Amino acid sequence: MRAVLQRVSRASVEVDGQVVGRIGVGWLVLLGVAKGDSDEDADKLAEKIAGLRAFEDEAGKMNLAVGDVGGSVLVVSQFTLLGDCRAGRRPSFIGAADPAEAERLYLRFAEKVRGLGLSVETGTFRADMKVELVNDGPVTLLLDSRKAF
Repeated sequence: MRAVLQRVSRASVEVDGQVVGRIGVGWLVLLGVAKGDSDEDADKLAEKIAGLRAFEDEAGKMNLAVGDVGGSVLVVSQFTLLGDCRAGRRPSFIGAADPAEAERLYLRFAEKVRGLGLSVETGTFRADMKVELVNDGPVTLLLDSRKAF
């Protein structure tokens, strides 16, 4: 499972001209589910993101987690994070999980983050989404559940 985290001062996702998710301060999480990902990957990644101290404290140091600053999480599915661009000019997506399993794990991830006490908004799985954000910092981080953390 791969995630691109963007620390935001605000973010929203729109489907067919309607806002389906919106947050203020927090994490925008672009989430890609790979073949072979499991419930354990979703849970581990959710816990990591909820506890990641990348928000500034009163001294201006990245020392606080999203919950410490009263922040929220906007989760947007993005299978293109599994795109392999090493060969040719067109990305290959054979590493992405099949849609049914990807949706199940995407929803599990969002529920796990909620269960950790955070407010969570989501996009719409498999929809054509328009994502708008104000990256704070900018701070952008990459996480992969298959790499040790």
